[in-house]
Amino acid sequence: MRIIMIRHGDPDYEHDALTEKGRREAEILSERVKKWNVAAFYCSPLGRAQATAAPTLAKTGRTAETKPWLREFLGRAYRPDKDAVSISWDFLPAYWTEQPELFDLSRWQDAELVRSLEGREITVDPSDNAWRAELVGGTDVKTAADAVAAGLDGLLAEYGYRRYHRCYTVDEHREDTIVFFCHFGVSSVMLSHLLNIPPVVLLHGLFLPTASVSVVQTEEREPGIAYFRCQTLGDVSHLLAAGEPVNGAAAFCEVFQDR
Repeated sequence: MRIIMIRHGDPDYEHDALTEKGRREAEILSERVKKWNVAAFYCSPLGRAQATAAPTLAKTGRTAETKPWLREFLGRAYRPDKDAVSISWDFLPAYWTEQPELFDLSRWQDAELVRSLEGREITVDPSDNAWRAELVGGTDVKTAADAVAAGLDGLLAEYGYRRYHRCYTVDEHREDTIVFFCHFGVSSVMLSHLLNIPPVVLLHGLFLPTASVSVVQTEEREPGIAYFRCQTLGDVSHLLAAGEPVNGAAAFCEVFQDR
């Protein structure tokens, strides 16, 4: 079983669409994806992901099933340096790395960052312009991550892979490839669930360029038991081969060294 996660092209967040560069990225990407043997395509309901999928679907004569849980991950948490609610992948290293629970798969839900919304009335960070409306109606990190895991596991169960503790039982070995057109945050959370890595670590430790390809595939070392391994992460070889510059969207804005 292979899962390919594709991040949307360069985004116009204000209009939930693609920029001109993003449309070029989606077109280049489609030339790569159209050659794959794909069992099914799935897509986030957001416009920038749908627009990224469109050239591939047009060239292959396929459709994609929209899954609400593939939308961008907007689990909220409290950012103390701004005294405001913020997206859960935008915390300063000196703060979140001092919470040891965040590095523990069994205890990350107990960390201050994750529990910080309990009983607190605070405003959404006004600098989060792209996310403000959704953050107001959003939920905490654990609840949001659980929803993504439930959606992913429900889909995998349709292919005969059922979550069992921290791996999967298998009805029968399958070579299916499924493709997700989605987002950086939700890809990090799905990888967290499949690879058993606390989500905040990946949300802050990964960088997935726009229109990039990430691949995880099951290994079955004993009958009936499967585990996912990451084979490719944030690959943009198709963009480089076409002479399209790699986009820095998803890198943190607050950096103090020259790039």
